[in-house]
Amino acid sequence: MTRPIGMEPSPLPAVPRKGEAARLRILVVAGEGAGSAALLQSLRQWADDGRLDVDVADALRAATGGPRLIAAAQTPSMGLALRAEKLGVLDVLALPLRRDDLMRALERLRSAAGEAAIPLPEVEHTAVGPYALVGQSPAMLDVYKLLARVAASTATVLIQGESGTGKEVVARAVHLHGPKASGAFVAVNCAAIPENLLESELFGHEKGAFTGAVTRKVGRFEHAAGGTLFLDEIADMSLALQAKILRAVQEREIERVGGTDTIPVEVRLIAATNRDLKEAIKQGRFREDLFYRLAVVTIRLPKLAERGDDLLLLTAFFIRQFAERYGKRITAISDRALELLRAHAWVGNVRELRNVIERGVIVASDDTLRAEHLPDEIRGEETALTDRPQGGLLALAEVEARYIARVLAHTNGQIGAAAEILGIHRNTLTRKMKEYGL
Repeated sequence: MTRPIGMEPSPLPAVPRKGEAARLRILVVAGEGAGSAALLQSLRQWADDGRLDVDVADALRAATGGPRLIAAAQTPSMGLALRAEKLGVLDVLALPLRRDDLMRALERLRSAAGEAAIPLPEVEHTAVGPYALVGQSPAMLDVYKLLARVAASTATVLIQGESGTGKEVVARAVHLHGPKASGAFVAVNCAAIPENLLESELFGHEKGAFTGAVTRKVGRFEHAAGGTLFLDEIADMSLALQAKILRAVQEREIERVGGTDTIPVEVRLIAATNRDLKEAIKQGRFREDLFYRLAVVTIRLPKLAERGDDLLLLTAFFIRQFAERYGKRITAISDRALELLRAHAWVGNVRELRNVIERGVIVASDDTLRAEHLPDEIRGEETALTDRPQGGLLALAEVEARYIARVLAHTNGQIGAAAEILGIHRNTLTRKMKEYGL
């Protein structure tokens, strides 16, 4: 970017503020093509009618080929920042300008201008209630084929896959395309409910069954009657509770906690886990007989890292979804942003990608999702990629371990906050920390 080439009075009428004579002055900074920028001094400061900033921004774009804008104001505020974003202003700086602030803003502008925009591809998807199945990779095509075959039956299904791979979405698809689609779909995350409450949550309880049981409660099995009960993270269940689940699956009947009556329940059971259940059986933490009852059909979901170009399709789908939700018009992603997304480890899989794209859409200020719109954890990959051994590549597990360590450092060791960033349950994060010695 070259030195400033002129300081001219605004061709638009300057509106005095509180009776004072004032002129809006615009510094046009020459550059190359789309890299041109304009510094608007005192954006909106004289605009009693609330339109001057809009007129100036539109005039600048028309005169200079649609540059990105940097604004400066005597008293920057939240309201001014929000208004500036709607005008496509990259930064709002405080007056008087500090050289370092201006140089950082110009560097961000230069970086954004150097990114090529890639139009978002059209994405075919299958709606699954509030969710969707997206992807055309060989691994996902295998999932679709098996899903279509098993959905038509009432067989019990076990879905295996890491946190964030979409186990509940697949479970809902099985339900919606099966014979019990007209019934309820009831989901229970077994890892999120304390062990002493999980039995009552699933089977219900009678009045007086335990301290605090002041009324009868109907459990999830009964709520799901005629439909589907989805038990997520079933490996987190105690052996005693596993025995009761086994009886419910085999006999299709339950008893409420504290009750003696046998209650028939006609439900389709779908279970899911991110654990290796066969290994859990060897360690005595999961019942083998329950495993075989659940795994009549097993659907294994691939990691996001194993899905190839599905990353771009999912990214495009989420950009459109959140752009509509937040009233944005985003039609492209920059080549640098896509490169960073592809380099990322995606410990939290599709759920983590969804969170990242939602954040990016919220902060995006024009029609392209750029690298600057991605969170620090993603943009940190630019330096992480230089840590590779000379001429070699890091193993996926090592990339994952490094990324988890970086997120933990970012959250000052707070596991809950780190798990939220990663898009995984804190129990899963704790297990991975032990696995990698973190």
